[in-house]
Amino acid sequence: MPVLAVVGAQWGDEGKGRVVDWLARRADVVVRFQGGDNAGHTVVNEHGLFKLHMVPSGIFRPEVSCIIGAGCVVHPQALLGELAELQAQGIDTGNLWIDERAHLVMPWHLLLDGIEESGRSARDQIGTTRRGIGPCYTDKAARRGIRAGDLLRPELLRARVTAAARWHDIMLRHFGQPEIDVEAVLARCAAEAEALGGRIVDTTLRLEQAQDGGATILLEGQLGVMRDLEWGIYPFVTSSSPTAAYAPAGSGLGAGAVDEAIGVVKAYSTSVGGGPFPTELLDATGERLRSIGGEFGATTGRPRRCGWLDAVALRYAVRRNGLSSLVLTKLDVLDDFAEIAVAEAYSLDGARIDRVPTTDDQWRAEPVYEWLPGWQAPTKAVRTWDALPAAAQAYVRAVEAMAGVPISHVSVGPERDAILEVPR
Repeated sequence: MPVLAVVGAQWGDEGKGRVVDWLARRADVVVRFQGGDNAGHTVVNEHGLFKLHMVPSGIFRPEVSCIIGAGCVVHPQALLGELAELQAQGIDTGNLWIDERAHLVMPWHLLLDGIEESGRSARDQIGTTRRGIGPCYTDKAARRGIRAGDLLRPELLRARVTAAARWHDIMLRHFGQPEIDVEAVLARCAAEAEALGGRIVDTTLRLEQAQDGGATILLEGQLGVMRDLEWGIYPFVTSSSPTAAYAPAGSGLGAGAVDEAIGVVKAYSTSVGGGPFPTELLDATGERLRSIGGEFGATTGRPRRCGWLDAVALRYAVRRNGLSSLVLTKLDVLDDFAEIAVAEAYSLDGARIDRVPTTDDQWRAEPVYEWLPGWQAPTKAVRTWDALPAAAQAYVRAVEAMAGVPISHVSVGPERDAILEVPR
């Protein structure tokens, strides 16, 4: 009964979607355990190219049960749109379920998200996608949230929407926004209940049955540890925990359920949003990485900040997640570089440090680079480890040594067959 947690080992956008899609070939259940539609997982397979935001990346295999777990927040309109796009491309979505405890992103959450971000200074802006995720998690913590199961209980839903409106109207009035039209919200909820109601269930029953039957379960995270609410670059973080430690809690499994934690790491570093980013390259090299790698956000289209691989942050991710192995993605993006740098340490106020400091100190941290020879040969068509150039193999082994855990696989493209096993 293997339970595998697949999480981001950087700032997000590492390629978790393609890894989960690939791993799902031997899975019975895939669970999204946190986050909302504020980030995207890009998947390329025989069906085409897809950018998933809420739907688990196992959706392309009809025999796999896909679950949006209680740790997620769901914007019903966005989810319905995503399902419609999948169905239009011939994907059967009948295997998707939503836990009744998952909280719903409501119309006022999107308004408040924009208001809060606009009120921050340029340096303090988080870089939120303004999808209402933060305000929704705020309401969840404040115990005034609306949950997916409430859609199926009209009287309870009315009471909770009315109470939430009473609270949020204070803020909306303060910023010159119209008050919440409770009846309009309830009418929209009724339509969402009709469209999604059959999918809203107690998913723990399915998970327990799967566990009892010896099923393989994948727990899919969103973003990465450097955006974690506790362990990331606070306050430039998401509003939930994308770490392997939270994976069972957000899914509905017991604390000891995870058998293996797999970290996904890009062969270089990228970040979308605000906050310190020590290896960021604000020059032609950074632009080159962005251009070759197609580094634009799957949700917003914003250009990603790019830099050399940060091994200090990677080691931090390994420890915070308890990772047992890594999958290194987008190695092919480095094909044309004569030299490739990896930040093996930082220099902070003139002193060398080998750890991730607090967020305020990260603004002043300067990377200490180890330079490695590039291979300057195409790898996109390579399909075995032995066929990789020797310098590419050496780069992977160097990253593995700096991370302190094995790199089990390397990807040289977005396709399923472009993931290569690394021999031990």
